[in-house]
Amino acid sequence: ISPSTGFVYSGVGPDYRVLVSKARKSSQAYARMYGETQPVSQLVKQTAGVMQEYTQSGGVRPFGISVLVAGSDGDGTPRLYQVDPSGAYFGWKATAIGKNYVNAKSFLEKRFSEDMELEDAIHTALLTLREGFEGEMSAHNIEVGVVRHSKFSVLTPSQIQDYLDEAN
Repeated sequence: ISPSTGFVYSGVGPDYRVLVSKARKSSQAYARMYGETQPVSQLVKQTAGVMQEYTQSGGVRPFGISVLVAGSDGDGTPRLYQVDPSGAYFGWKATAIGKNYVNAKSFLEKRFSEDMELEDAIHTALLTLREGFEGEMSAHNIEVGVVRHSKFSVLTPSQIQDYLDEAN
């Protein structure tokens, strides 16, 4: 979405593309106006507002997706938000959406700790994903996004493979 923010979704793909387009436009407008990257908290609020509008507007249906938004705020603090189809949004330390999310959340509750290093958090995320994954999990059928030093990035397949090899 922006250099400091990334989205992932569960639900209807075309709805996600519409939201991503709106979020990118919002982020670009913010960058043009203020000359800096839009804080993730503001982007989440704007995205949730769009989703909420669609629950009340005539002639359109609500979005059929939940979104996880990872990014950093203006002070560089990494944040994770969940936005529901209703437009409600919540901040989390760790969470899951999609199929089998209840088991994934309980797995995260057992494994997560406040003083976790980034490497440990990635391992925990991969273990959580593996719990509910159908079929063989490989570096080519998953993606991992990371917020590091106020920048959002997606790990390369070789980096993901390294983490998967360490987890085995």
